[in-house]
Amino acid sequence: MITKRIIPCLDVRNGTVVKGTNFKDLNEISSPVELAEYYSSHGADELVFYDITASSDGRKLFTDILTETASKVFIPLTVGGGINTLDDFDRVLKCGADKVSVNSGAIRNPSLIKQAAQKYGDQCVVLSVDIKRVDGQFRVFAKGGREDTGLDALQWIKQGVENGAGEIVVNSIDTDGVKQGFDIEMLKAVCEIVNVPVIASGGAGCKEDFVDLFNEVPEITAGLAASIFHYGEVTIDDLKKTLTENNITVRV
Repeated sequence: MITKRIIPCLDVRNGTVVKGTNFKDLNEISSPVELAEYYSSHGADELVFYDITASSDGRKLFTDILTETASKVFIPLTVGGGINTLDDFDRVLKCGADKVSVNSGAIRNPSLIKQAAQKYGDQCVVLSVDIKRVDGQFRVFAKGGREDTGLDALQWIKQGVENGAGEIVVNSIDTDGVKQGFDIEMLKAVCEIVNVPVIASGGAGCKEDFVDLFNEVPEITAGLAASIFHYGEVTIDDLKKTLTENNITVRV
């Protein structure tokens, strides 16, 4: 069985990690540098750093705080927020990122995925998709979940993989911060149409939610969460112990 990854997510606004519910009501938590250093040394397999207001503010990602964060991390680091051009990819990679996550920038310019994959390799390009149900359809949202693009999420993801995205992050707006479990229906639908690694994001409230995730959607390669780790409700060591006890392979 493929080793499953556990990935904490740092949603950063104005240099501070924040977390909300359904992408709204954001509360400040801590310094991304301190949290990144902690997770890197306490069992996280990878780390995701999102500058969550870069796109909606129409600015570039803050590179100073990213560079400092990357210097404290000794696990793969994925970075996103305000990624609109190849120059943005280059800038973020030079700050210490291992992979670059693109979301709203790819919606504005779908060719960005193909251009980045050709220049940096598929393994470097992560397509992050914020998805919410609208009239029974999985719909793509942009600008931190603020704007309904009208795009069908499954078609958009399939197109992204065809263009060279080497990994997909599925962010369920419906389950974000609710802590009632991952969006299994949505994740199954995504895994049926792609053959690249898929990371589940949104809804984790306890260790058992990860057990259910990996058992019910075995194609999922990683579970991503924020608040349960940030607030100490679940530690990564305890989570991995529980996963191992349930015959789910993780790196210990």
